Amino acid sequence: MNAEQSHRIARRIATANLAVAVVLAVYFLIVPGFLVIRDVADPAMREPGIPRMAWRLHRDLTPRLRIWAERRMASGAAGRLPLHDVPSTEWPIFSCVFYLWATESLQDAWDLNPVGVAPRDYARKTVDAAVGLVLDPVHHTWVKTHWGPNYMHRENVFFRSLVIAALTSHYRLTGETTHLAVLKDQLDTLSAELDASPHGILNDYPDECYPIDVLAAIAWIHRADEVVGTDHSAFVARAVRGFEGAMLDARGLVPYCADPNTGSQYQTSRGVGNSHVSIYAPALWPDRARAWYAAYEKNFWQERFLCAGFREFPKGLPGYDWTYDVDAGPIIAGFSPAANAFGLAAARVNGRFDHAFTLASQVIPAAWPLPGGGLLGTRLLSNPCHAPYLGETALLYFLTRTPAPGMPVRLGGKRPGLYYAGLAFFFLGGLLVMGSSVSAWRKRRRHAALMRTPAARVQGGVWLILAAASVALMLFHWTGPGLISLLAAQFLPYERKRTAQKGES
Repeated sequence: MNAEQSHRIARRIATANLAVAVVLAVYFLIVPGFLVIRDVADPAMREPGIPRMAWRLHRDLTPRLRIWAERRMASGAAGRLPLHDVPSTEWPIFSCVFYLWATESLQDAWDLNPVGVAPRDYARKTVDAAVGLVLDPVHHTWVKTHWGPNYMHRENVFFRSLVIAALTSHYRLTGETTHLAVLKDQLDTLSAELDASPHGILNDYPDECYPIDVLAAIAWIHRADEVVGTDHSAFVARAVRGFEGAMLDARGLVPYCADPNTGSQYQTSRGVGNSHVSIYAPALWPDRARAWYAAYEKNFWQERFLCAGFREFPKGLPGYDWTYDVDAGPIIAGFSPAANAFGLAAARVNGRFDHAFTLASQVIPAAWPLPGGGLLGTRLLSNPCHAPYLGETALLYFLTRTPAPGMPVRLGGKRPGLYYAGLAFFFLGGLLVMGSSVSAWRKRRRHAALMRTPAARVQGGVWLILAAASVALMLFHWTGPGLISLLAAQFLPYERKRTAQKGES
């Protein structure tokens, strides 16, 4: 091949890479910046309502979640996981439950204003796949190992409550009675076991009791009564004993860990636990919920380093401002991602839109919205192998929360400095990528006569293969590998400085 042919191939590869770089910068940085501005400005972020972002995300997520759930069940991967690997065992089921809850809320909103196809209709296959994964025996392997063959009727509060939540949503969305017997059995047996316990709390796993999960389970039993017509009101009324007096910590909040036999506390209340409790308490005991949220705000809300939100550990507790926790994520200056993500839902349910708007203006840039409706940031924080959509389903659920009945609405809030830092990342980052790519392309054009391209045809073929592989992978929803393939193509063409001793390639 003569020099002119090699240069022509190299120019085409370089020009294609420039186009790819510009498209990627626009898609992943510039457009997301405008989406952040639009989504944060949505009136439903400042007051009750379902934000447009939630509808967009649900539409985009629905086919991806179905494909993932069906593939995961078919693979049997859930039966080969380490026993204590929380992200791999719990998160896939939690992803499905978050999705089901959000679909219910969107369907309720659609019923009030029926425009287009109903969520229960376009999401029907995904709803079935999500419930199928929750009930899949292989996905029960870890709790069966913990509790033995009687795992569905022996403590195991967190898992059993998720089953209750999923089956309640499925029945409400589809009207099918296929799983109604299992649902009623769990409602009766779990409520009876909690009612008979010494202090109203039970273990999630052997020697691991989280009162925050017990409270959520009670709320989901109460909600199932409203949906399927069962009656566990006497149990719900008595269940408050597990969350009063000595069962609360020194700040009057629900502790994170406790001993179900003695009621003694292993760990004080925490941000992720308080946010979780504050989502579900208003439906059970509104007066207590208001008092708990006020105590949560007093002891955990802070404004620091351009940020505003909830701490993971209470103020004045030394040594916990910079650390990591599997439930909370990285704790930075006292803030944790989980406390503030769940806190967004808690604030909306409690009518605290002054907090909800402030949190949303920081959570949304971190979520990194994409033009199609997906969220890159939350996907990066999820487990890519076993629960790639936990972050997206969770935020979808948080955004679809509305104030609980009887909760007064407080408006207000602000955009902290982190919001503007996020916009700077998107817009300045996008301009930097495009500017540097154009500059590199021009520099290469100026010095083309001084360079030679070894095996130019081979490099051109490799570039085409990488580009085609990228397109194919993304079409099959393997976004990560597709982007890696596309970025690998950016390293071509490989060129060397021309020397007098060497001939043309």
